[in-house]
Amino acid sequence: MNYLFNLKLLRRYPWVIPLLILLIVFAVYGWALQGLKLDFELLKSSWPYIIDFISRLFPPDLTVIDIAIKALVETVQMSIWGTSIGAILSLPIAVASATNVAPQWLRSLANLLQNAVRSVPSIILGLIFVAATGLGAPAGTLALAIYTIGYLAKFYQQAIEAVDPRSLESLQVMGASRLQIAQYGILPQVLPLGLGYTLWMFEYNIRAASVLGVVGAGGIGFQLKNYIDGFEYTKATTMMLVLLVVVTVIDSFSSQLRRRLDSM
Repeated sequence: MNYLFNLKLLRRYPWVIPLLILLIVFAVYGWALQGLKLDFELLKSSWPYIIDFISRLFPPDLTVIDIAIKALVETVQMSIWGTSIGAILSLPIAVASATNVAPQWLRSLANLLQNAVRSVPSIILGLIFVAATGLGAPAGTLALAIYTIGYLAKFYQQAIEAVDPRSLESLQVMGASRLQIAQYGILPQVLPLGLGYTLWMFEYNIRAASVLGVVGAGGIGFQLKNYIDGFEYTKATTMMLVLLVVVTVIDSFSSQLRRRLDSM
């Protein structure tokens, strides 16, 4: 009876639910803003310092362009290997996490592993591998590989769970083995999505590799940090501009490739 009454009430006043949702959204954002403890007066007075810092970045010092290109090549190499290693290791974890493939106990363990990897910041991973292998690209590559697992495993899992169950049921009725079901039922549907996710992760890892340089894990970020620490801001600008150009080119290329994969 109460349910019918509430239903009639909502039909009579359809604006109630949207209003409640809006009030909840405002309350959440108000609570979040309160936690930030922003000092708006300080922000207003900080503009001269921001402008002063930005003015020190220009004009770019092009005498270090050869160093920037060499460091960028190392960054791309780190991203290629880190993404590839992470993608290979992500695949079995994704299969073990998928609700339509793995049993409950295995899914729980695999999801726990994914969450554990995602909870560790990339800089911490960089510090761990710098301690293990020393400064340079090997530490950055291993850090990217582990960091990649936390995200690609989840993306691959979602792709596997999005497989049309009717195609799998048809193969089961025909007497196909588990391997044949995976080969002819799951793989053709997952492959385009998986490749698209991997390309996206490769793009992201180029940016992440530049951050890992802050802890000495190689790549263009290492040179960038050295120039900033030495107050050589115009040289740092050259590094950032070279990185911007390459990231833009890779983003354009991979976006076109992902569209073709999605059309498959």
